[in-house]
Amino acid sequence: MSDQTHFTSRYGTMLAMLGMAVGTGNIWRFPRVAASNGGGSFLVAWVVFLLLWSVPLILVEFSLGKRARSGPVGAFTRIFGKKHAWMGAWVAFTATAIMFYYSVVMGWTLRYLWGSITSSIPTATPEAARGFWQSYIHSGWPVLTHATSMALGVAVVMKGVQGIERAAKVLIPSLFVMVIILAIRAVTLPGADRGLAFLFTPHWSDLSHPRVWLQALTQNAWDTGAGWGLITAYAVYLRRSEDTTLNAFLLGFGNNTVSLLAGIMVLCTALAILPQAAQQIVGAGNEGLTFIWVPQLFHRMPAGEPFMVLFFLALFFAAWSSLISMIELAARVLIDAGWTRGRAILVVGVFGFLLGLPSAIWINVLRNQDWVWGVGLLLSGFFFAVSVLRFGVDRFRRELLNDEGADLRIGRWWNVVMWLVAAQAVVLMVWWLAQAFNRHDIGASLTLLSTSNSGTVLIQWALAIAVFLLLNRWLGRRFESAGE
Repeated sequence: MSDQTHFTSRYGTMLAMLGMAVGTGNIWRFPRVAASNGGGSFLVAWVVFLLLWSVPLILVEFSLGKRARSGPVGAFTRIFGKKHAWMGAWVAFTATAIMFYYSVVMGWTLRYLWGSITSSIPTATPEAARGFWQSYIHSGWPVLTHATSMALGVAVVMKGVQGIERAAKVLIPSLFVMVIILAIRAVTLPGADRGLAFLFTPHWSDLSHPRVWLQALTQNAWDTGAGWGLITAYAVYLRRSEDTTLNAFLLGFGNNTVSLLAGIMVLCTALAILPQAAQQIVGAGNEGLTFIWVPQLFHRMPAGEPFMVLFFLALFFAAWSSLISMIELAARVLIDAGWTRGRAILVVGVFGFLLGLPSAIWINVLRNQDWVWGVGLLLSGFFFAVSVLRFGVDRFRRELLNDEGADLRIGRWWNVVMWLVAAQAVVLMVWWLAQAFNRHDIGASLTLLSTSNSGTVLIQWALAIAVFLLLNRWLGRRFESAGE
């Protein structure tokens, strides 16, 4: 492919991949979910599913992108057959649908970064912080910060793989340094031992509750990037001799290290500074925890203002690096379809801005889309797993995983794990949809635009899948030679 080069080194590859994987979910969702599900007990289940969900799917994506030299649609078509093109289209579309509102979220981090630098975020009371948040999201400013975020992402991707790698070499080491500094500051606060004890002391009886395991599996599905198709798109730029097996383990553990540091940072700070409000803080949801309570925590911390700047800068860097990968994925699909790189990125940037406007203007639209396509990522993971099973799981292991560049040889245990991945995806989808179904008010559960019911998920999924199935024959022809 005339527009394609490669990552220059393993170091550059891993930083780019970590930039894709590490996002806002690591920093604002992990601490909240860990705290709400037993702390140390949650960590046990979380590590188990890192090995039973994340790493196996990362291995699949690395291998597909490297072998097919194309994004999800081309990879599914070329490796698994033209009948699977619609599955690749689903994977690519789901990640792109997330891109539309993720740019809005990145805009939030940009606004709060500026607010922390200028000391303009009210910190006197939670009510004042909540008023600032509400006035921002109900103004026109989210449109401007959304546009700025898309422009920043497009500017990096427009420079090709070299631009992505250069950005990652700045963003990711900086992010790690900032999170480490914040975690060190948190554990040195008087009373921080309460947070450490809570996060690292498992209560084994908690592991008898299915919810702990399901939440741990969900967190792995949503914060490592496994099964999103993003790794497939980046793996296009791997060198032919590049290792994929060891890199997959490094990516999974590197990503989860950031989550763990974020958990230490948030929980130690909350339990040290506002122990009486700790449950209220972690139960405030992603937006409430980050944009209402975090300013309160840093305001009460001795010399906390510089650390608040570091926190929002780290969150901004995490969002930016992830948005870059989403733009690259969407552009890669168009490039595989025969478009020039410049034209593809320009179209993605314009449509990314336009289709993200509803989420920037109405926060309930963003919440709806986050619910629909967040759960949709589980179906993406299922499609990866079931396609490998239909291809022949042992054949895939021998031919694609254990190639000449593999530093680690993957054994037959992986054959069993891929069946487990497919089963886990089904269980998770059923669990999330069942929780959102109100059997006492079926009509309310089947509305299209609610932020959390099962009907809005199933209706929007059905529409997307119907379109991709109708286009499957065309997609198969169009992408059969992608990457050649």
